[in-house]
Amino acid sequence: MTTRREFLRVAMAALACPLPLGSVSAEPNWPSRPLRAIVPFSAGSSIDIVGRVVLDPLSARLGQPIVVEDRGGAGGTIGCAVVAQAPPDGYTLLVNASAHSAAPAIYPDAPYDVTRDFSAVIPFGTVPNVVIIAPSKGIKTLSQFVSAAKSENMTFGSAGIGSATHLAAERLRLSAGFNATHVPFKGGLEAITEVMTGRVDFACMGVPSALPFIADGKLVALAVCTPKRSTSLPNVPTTIEAGYADSDYNYWMGLFVPAHTDRAIVERLRQETQQAMAEPAVMDKLKPQGIEPMPLSPAEFDALIKKEVAANIVLAKAAGIKIN
Repeated sequence: MTTRREFLRVAMAALACPLPLGSVSAEPNWPSRPLRAIVPFSAGSSIDIVGRVVLDPLSARLGQPIVVEDRGGAGGTIGCAVVAQAPPDGYTLLVNASAHSAAPAIYPDAPYDVTRDFSAVIPFGTVPNVVIIAPSKGIKTLSQFVSAAKSENMTFGSAGIGSATHLAAERLRLSAGFNATHVPFKGGLEAITEVMTGRVDFACMGVPSALPFIADGKLVALAVCTPKRSTSLPNVPTTIEAGYADSDYNYWMGLFVPAHTDRAIVERLRQETQQAMAEPAVMDKLKPQGIEPMPLSPAEFDALIKKEVAANIVLAKAAGIKIN
């Protein structure tokens, strides 16, 4: 588990460069060299899987390689800190998920400001989190699980403190009224592995990461944490359907750049990414991941993040979430 001291040490080491001042004018022939995309979670996580599916055709459309760097740890804030301090020249991208808007509630000492230091480009879509448990537990429904959780102290895994997988589980826990001990990991696959072995009781993981194990019978899907059912798991009820009001958590994925990036670059990225996601081959890859459309302009996406920042501060306080 990342401690406050470790987080600050790693983050500050990554932030040796001063904050960029003002915008950098777009190159007439941008992009003229390879780009890098920071994924602030481990390889194999939901955001890593989806990000690579989108970035590959985006690279082809831009005519330049996009080098993906997985910088997991501290709920995604270590990787985000790198992007926040990168030159706003269009050559450093951030591929992130809902943990982005949760960071201010969980890491108030993070050396960047979510609403000030990033510009939203485009959401890839929303991805359901699914409540998973090992078959060996003998639990088939969410109501059975909640009954068991109320009689014993369950444990739940996540991709890190403040990640969407953490907050989704906390939202369900608060709605259903049971206690559980959080066990954070550096990435979603580690948490999934521990759930499969039974060493951790449950998790609320993104469908892209959990679906292969559900299909193989290594995990049981109890419910999805969304207002409506997932197209990838149509027979799995939502947590709301199961009777737990306000238990849903909006888990989105999207693309960002450092603040002050020239708006012409932001718009070019938005257009090219939108067209890349509309390619039939890409749609065929995204559909099994359970991604639902989320058509927002950059301004609307920025506004959504500001709204979620405020809501997540309230959720973190109610759940008593603190970093060590």
